[in-house]
Amino acid sequence: MTSAKTFPAAAPPRFASVGSPYFGIMLAIMAVVLILSNIGASKGVVLGPIVTDGGFFLFPLAYILGDVISEVYGFKVARKAIITTFALSVFASVCYWIIIALPGFDDEFGASKQAALEGALGPVPQIVLASMLAFLAGQTINSWILVRMKARTGEKSLWARIMSSSVAGEFVDTLIFCSIAASVIGITDFGMFVNYVVAGFLYKTLVEFLLVPVTTLVIGWVKKREPSYGAVTQAA
Repeated sequence: MTSAKTFPAAAPPRFASVGSPYFGIMLAIMAVVLILSNIGASKGVVLGPIVTDGGFFLFPLAYILGDVISEVYGFKVARKAIITTFALSVFASVCYWIIIALPGFDDEFGASKQAALEGALGPVPQIVLASMLAFLAGQTINSWILVRMKARTGEKSLWARIMSSSVAGEFVDTLIFCSIAASVIGITDFGMFVNYVVAGFLYKTLVEFLLVPVTTLVIGWVKKREPSYGAVTQAA
């Protein structure tokens, strides 16, 4: 009678502790990217048949940085980065509101500057709300899937977990953001809305897919330079 084979339990996924300057730098860049993309998103953009907004070229960078943070530092640290990033975005929105509310010069130049500020920054609070909910949901799903897959595959198949988590995270993010922000941007009919959602999702996902080799190189670079990488394990 042969005994059943026993397989060793999968090793817990390895991560680094937050003790080097790399995490702080990536967190700062991610926050700046989100704040700038919120400002850019207040402008509707038409590129041939595609309807998008002025922040379209920036936002995928936030997700790429989220992938790096999740892979190197784990879900708990990534969650703190997500919360910190959109908290700073809220702070920026409050600052815009105060700047607009402050009394300005009453001459023609002052009135034109006030109108320009209200036109550019006035819609931002609603966009920030859309971005907060979308970023929180999308990035959390993105990070959770990536870390769960890492628990199964270890250091292997990094490209697969980046791509799989990106599809889920970007879809949730795009749908929530577009649903809340479309009216502020000037998208009023259903056809434009569908165009906005589909084009945004495909564009963001395509950018992340194309930059997977770069993301992989950055992750490898950070792992080699994080002295604590491999010394920290987390439950997925």
